[in-house]
Amino acid sequence: MNNPHIGSSFDDFLAEDGLLPESQAEAMKRVIAWQISEYLKSEGVNKSAFARLLGTSRSQLDRLLDPANTSLNLKTLSNAAEAMGKKLELKLV
Repeated sequence: MNNPHIGSSFDDFLAEDGLLPESQAEAMKRVIAWQISEYLKSEGVNKSAFARLLGTSRSQLDRLLDPANTSLNLKTLSNAAEAMGKKLELKLV
């Protein structure tokens, strides 16, 4: 028996169903939210203070920290990276 799925990747499976871009966006957002949360914990910065540092509201910061919310803009991400002493790198590969 020949199984056409043997040797294929999970990305191939998601692409077949049209779910790959959404899955990749959510995975990236989860990593970003985790990195910001870890920064807040390690530096002892509360959400309100970090939101002020970003020049945004606490509710906007909560959306940034929500792993399931993939609606972000690059300015918000860039501001967050700068506030953490990091830089945002974005590339299409």
